[in-house]
Amino acid sequence: MFDPISRYFTIETASMTVLGGDGESLEVRYLKRRFIPRARMTTLVEHRVAQGERLDNITARYLGDPLQFWRVCDANTVLRPEELTEETGNVIAIALPNM
Repeated sequence: MFDPISRYFTIETASMTVLGGDGESLEVRYLKRRFIPRARMTTLVEHRVAQGERLDNITARYLGDPLQFWRVCDANTVLRPEELTEETGNVIAIALPNM
């Protein structure tokens, strides 16, 4: 269902039955909750945020794909990507998970 490089690729799908407005039973499928991994990661480089930088551009520079910003979020244990670039001078780890 998801691309192998997606953060949701390994997340299980679940379902539940709910009653619709007309009294009919409906099956609703959803993804289970994704937690930030606690696994150790290998830091490739630390990046100091410059004024006006965006995480997608930083990720493209170091990982070659702006859509992999979630890996940088996981390495820095943040839920909101904006947290990493809100303050000029923040140092963020650019890392890959240990396999």
